[in-house]
Amino acid sequence: MDPFTTLEGVAAPLKITNIDTDKIIPKQYLKTIKRTGLGRGLFSEMRYDDAGNERPDFVLNQPAYRHAKILVAGDNFGCGSSREHAPWALLDFGIRCVISTSFADIFYNNCFKNGILPITVTPEQLELLFDDAERGSNATLTVDLEKQEIRGPDGGTITFDLDSFRKHCLLNGLDDVGLTMAKKPAIDRYEHEMATSRPWA
Repeated sequence: MDPFTTLEGVAAPLKITNIDTDKIIPKQYLKTIKRTGLGRGLFSEMRYDDAGNERPDFVLNQPAYRHAKILVAGDNFGCGSSREHAPWALLDFGIRCVISTSFADIFYNNCFKNGILPITVTPEQLELLFDDAERGSNATLTVDLEKQEIRGPDGGTITFDLDSFRKHCLLNGLDDVGLTMAKKPAIDRYEHEMATSRPWA
């Protein structure tokens, strides 16, 4: 997966609490095991009407937010069933960072495994970020993972906490497979030693 270092872009404000994974990517999109093509289904029940037309009042359909890289969302984001398609859909749309006051545990963990940075902030900090995001494409946020900072368009800075192991994985683009492959030299040495010392095994 692509490393996450510094992300600068438009942040879309989604002032809705308890957005569950079915809202993020509805069940009809779960038939595929491919990670691409799911961006179309992201928030589809909110983005489109019954005829498949865009709802102009939904934030990601508005011109300023069509290419948002950051999502500022209400409390308890990603609750509900444990579908990995939810971070896949966010990533396929182009969103690599979600900021909220809290996340469901499974969704939170799935984000890191797919190269998305979920950031937890206080309610007061979230309101400040909503204010920035509501200014549209005229105001961008910068998320600096190394410094663990969110920098606003007016120079304000919010720091955030993050587990050092997850930070290491994101900075180096390591998912579960990548972590295993990073140990390949040691695995190869072990297998060679076993083949040499126990050829009958």
